[in-house]
Amino acid sequence: MLFIGDDWAEDHHDVELMDASGRRLAKARLPEGIAGITRLHAMIGTALGDDIDADAAAAQVKIGIETDRGPWVQALVAAGYTVYPVNPLQAARYRERLAVSRAKSDAADAHMLADMVHTDSHQLSPMAGDSADAEAVKVVTRMHKTLIWERTRAVQRLRHALREYFPAALEAFEDLDAADTLQLLAKAPDPASAARLSISQISAALKRARRRDVAAKAASIQAVLRAEHLGQPAVVTTAYAASVRALVALLVTLNEQVKALQGQVEDHFGRHPDAEIILSQPGLGAVLGARVLAEFGDDHDRYATAKARKNYAATSPITRASGKKRTVAARFVHNDRLIDALMTQAFSALKASPGARAYYDRQRARGASYNAALRQLANRLVGILHGCLKTGTVYDEATAWSHHLSKAAA
Repeated sequence: MLFIGDDWAEDHHDVELMDASGRRLAKARLPEGIAGITRLHAMIGTALGDDIDADAAAAQVKIGIETDRGPWVQALVAAGYTVYPVNPLQAARYRERLAVSRAKSDAADAHMLADMVHTDSHQLSPMAGDSADAEAVKVVTRMHKTLIWERTRAVQRLRHALREYFPAALEAFEDLDAADTLQLLAKAPDPASAARLSISQISAALKRARRRDVAAKAASIQAVLRAEHLGQPAVVTTAYAASVRALVALLVTLNEQVKALQGQVEDHFGRHPDAEIILSQPGLGAVLGARVLAEFGDDHDRYATAKARKNYAATSPITRASGKKRTVAARFVHNDRLIDALMTQAFSALKASPGARAYYDRQRARGASYNAALRQLANRLVGILHGCLKTGTVYDEATAWSHHLSKAAA
């Protein structure tokens, strides 16, 4: 067997090759790209011997690296090597095991990763065999969610700016990222110009945004904008207005791109073989289902049990026991995107599934807080999803909750 540590950077990789006895065979700094991966293959060939079959040689190679994505990692997987994507937190703890001084270098990290897969590969999870379709879903869903988060930040910045010099706008407009609000703020980003907006101008923006009861809303907005409010000196107001114009332009673009990417999310997810099963789950639509698929991946052998999937999702509790002391707490180290999607699913399932609602109500009756009960429901839904994916069956309300319903009846 050959064990390799790969400490990656943006433009290079420090690698170390180690044999089964823990002896260093070679080390090098390789450039990123084809030239670097070719040299790595050559180093592996030299270490294993040129007379060995290529497939047999690849099966003897185990590589530890602190990432699970990118062209370099894909090239390692394509070559047939067993790749272990090491969590940086695990790597940091293992580094302390080897050097209590906390000394650190790229070459030392490559040695540490090689030693880690040499001694503890049985404790590590090899890279999952997710399909290219699942990877495509992950790319578009992550960017879609990222843009939504960016839009939220931009809205908060806009709200903060308006509160400082134009509080009437916050009173007049309900949704700062709505099309009609952005159009009117772009036209009149300061109190004086906003007070001059006519009913027809306001109504036109409301109609384009397909608002209801346009006449009443237009009159209400105009009345608020023309009322007396505290303000800032003219030069300060001008500066704030310029900032608001920039934020409005940014939000318009973000709205357009979020909508465009949503179409891509739905398109890629709709073509995936697991889409039907995921969409059958309560509380999951195309966008939320795509996020769940993207973060879990589609390798059905990645999670051996429902508990393993729940642990990765961080919906299951973590127990710490020592002597007479025992505590059960939520997992705070987690995939933010996945837990966000699962908690949203659990909330939506309260209306979509009678079984989910009954399960949640039981947790609340036992004294669980809102968040704790919702997390427990999300944990249960992850288990149901795991069973459906393992057996290739769509969700069935009676089957999913039969155990809990029979216990309640008893």
